[in-house]
Amino acid sequence: MKLIKKSILLLALAGGTFLSGGKAYAQQTLVDVRVDSAAILIGEQTVLHLTVTADKDKAVQLVIPRDTLMAGVEVLEIPKADSTLIENDRLLIEQDLLVTSFDSSLYLLPPFMVIDGADTVYSNQVALKVSTVPVNADKPEEFYDIKNVWKPPFVLADYYPWIFGVLLTLFLICVVAYVIKRMRNRQSILPFKKPEPKLPPHEQAIKELDEIKQQKLWQQGRSKEYYTLITDTLRRYIVDRFGINAMEMTSGEILDIIRKQQEATSVYESLKQIMQLADFVKFAKMNPLPDENDLSLMNAYLFINQTKEEEIPVPGEGEKAEGEVKSVEKNDSNISKE
Repeated sequence: MKLIKKSILLLALAGGTFLSGGKAYAQQTLVDVRVDSAAILIGEQTVLHLTVTADKDKAVQLVIPRDTLMAGVEVLEIPKADSTLIENDRLLIEQDLLVTSFDSSLYLLPPFMVIDGADTVYSNQVALKVSTVPVNADKPEEFYDIKNVWKPPFVLADYYPWIFGVLLTLFLICVVAYVIKRMRNRQSILPFKKPEPKLPPHEQAIKELDEIKQQKLWQQGRSKEYYTLITDTLRRYIVDRFGINAMEMTSGEILDIIRKQQEATSVYESLKQIMQLADFVKFAKMNPLPDENDLSLMNAYLFINQTKEEEIPVPGEGEKAEGEVKSVEKNDSNISKE
């Protein structure tokens, strides 16, 4: 019987030792608080640093007031907590709080509470002294009255919206006035330059030859430019007169086609003289004699005048002109009688 009791006692002692040993391996949760500045002036801010060290497999909950730590101490900001895994499978949790106070006093901040599973752990307490701004009532000259409102400096960029708005309004007013004026006069809203009436091909060519003659190019040693202008004028005339794409043809091709034109039979040799001499000047750098230069221009005039289309008079225009002449003569006779 005594042996049985002794065995039970040994088993109980062994079980208690095992249970106490298991608890020894579980490390305690640590909570610490420190403050950046323990003394501030009214309205200044300081940071509280809360540090929690616990086993990584424990569910740790920080109990932090959101607005006020205690009467007179306000919480301004609570950033996101930072967690770091450290040695011995421990977890380090760091939480900052930005606080301020607007009442001068010495505050003993309450401890922070951390729930560690089924247990509750409290942090240490820190003191915070809040002081007022020192004022010397014996020196009133150190007091300053409320300053007047300062006029902001002139910055042109601040007035850009107004300037652009005024300019845009003026522009729109001008546009509306312009449109109304054009509509009242029964004119097109978009102005356009009336094209000048196109001259007949022979008149346009004669006009260009007159301009070439006035420039006196070959007299200035610019024979190549002189013959280029003459041949280009003749090519454009041939395009408009005969419908031949002379601008894209060689001199030989132009002569072959013109030779078959009945209207140009009498002046074919004149055109041939111009084209062949122009090729020598432009490609062989030939310097023609003055008589040859004058002859080329004369032959150009001759070719155009001999091949131009005869204008067909519009019926009634001749009678109208004759009637106007008779009317003028009659008026002149009446004036002379008077």
